[in-house]
Amino acid sequence: MIVEQILNDKGHSVVTLKADTTLKEAAQLLDDKKIGAVVALDGEERIIGVLSERDVVRQVARLGAAALDMPVGSAMTRAVVTVAPSTAIDEALQTMTDRRIRHLPVVHNERLTGVISIGDLVKWKIAETEAEANSLKSYLSAQF
Repeated sequence: MIVEQILNDKGHSVVTLKADTTLKEAAQLLDDKKIGAVVALDGEERIIGVLSERDVVRQVARLGAAALDMPVGSAMTRAVVTVAPSTAIDEALQTMTDRRIRHLPVVHNERLTGVISIGDLVKWKIAETEAEANSLKSYLSAQF
């Protein structure tokens, strides 16, 4: 199983914003779309950062309500970890675990093609495990 299969199932649409968007606007976007992170793009549609709910909370904890007026570019994670569509699901899970992140932008030919979350990967792993269990049950039933 590879990341591209998840994107083919869930879709390739990605919620993005610009780095000069305020944290208040970004928080509203996260809430409206019911997502945990948003990708920041530059004028040429290249990834320059990821803003997660954690980033927003961290800034509010440090600066109080004034943080909501700061630009996303000041709060986002700039060292973005990405994966290719051909990345194995197990490898993507390992990357998320090792880096302690919950969202991975998917990039092909230097262009953003989707985002996968830890929830997406867990859902696929559960489905894979259930399919294997059902296959084993069928095999064992046929034997006896």
